[in-house]
Amino acid sequence: MTKTWFITGASRGFGRIWAEAALARGDRVAATARDPQTLRDLADTHGDRVLPLRLDVTDRTAAFAAVRRAADTFGRIDVVVNNAGYGLFGMVEETTEEQARRQLDTNVLGALWVTQAALPVMRAQGAGHIVQVSSIGGLAAFPTLGLYNASKWALEGMSEALAQEVGPLGVHVTLVEPGPYGTDWSGASAVHTEPLAAYEPVREARRAGAGARAPQDPRVTADVVLELVDTDEPPLRLFLGTYPYPVVEAAYRQRLETWEAWRPLASRA
Repeated sequence: MTKTWFITGASRGFGRIWAEAALARGDRVAATARDPQTLRDLADTHGDRVLPLRLDVTDRTAAFAAVRRAADTFGRIDVVVNNAGYGLFGMVEETTEEQARRQLDTNVLGALWVTQAALPVMRAQGAGHIVQVSSIGGLAAFPTLGLYNASKWALEGMSEALAQEVGPLGVHVTLVEPGPYGTDWSGASAVHTEPLAAYEPVREARRAGAGARAPQDPRVTADVVLELVDTDEPPLRLFLGTYPYPVVEAAYRQRLETWEAWRPLASRA
């Protein structure tokens, strides 16, 4: 059955790739970007199956208006992909108030506003699927990414609660958790703090570790996401790629070992 998508951050990266994949199979897409001109070629190629929309997801009023226009244009919204977001690179101490607020406004509240706007439509339909683009950084934390980790951990917690709230209403929620892919996440869209010299050894170690990995081609995720949204009972969480498995397994193993080792002290509280 043809699906109608609402995808934020559709100008590049995963948002663009998944929009193209959905359109290629005949679906309809409301594609949002801060500059809708970046979506013009999609509309030129796919005609009225594409609705290009200007949207800065930090603007709650604009998010509600964009979702309403998509629903009015296409008659329904089957899949919402909260993809808009960016990486903030730097130590926790280095992060300014403005940088921290902007990171959380975009990566957490932006997803919240779009989700809140879409839920009345999906509840009325009795069906829908909200796909939250999280990260391996939403399950394990890494130096130089503290505020980015904070934003994705917040998205994870919010979405896990949301899934329990809307599941009985016929709406599914999936947290998609990619490993390292060759998107623009760490490129032109990234924001960097002003570095403090004291942290240079930490920064250098992080650069060396990242340089040892070859990012995967993000285009290989398209068929996976299409199959995900076609699944009758989709999972709450789905890794993209195999890279996250050993990283997250080690992180959870360490947590369990720490909790158990400190059980005697915890039990005295």
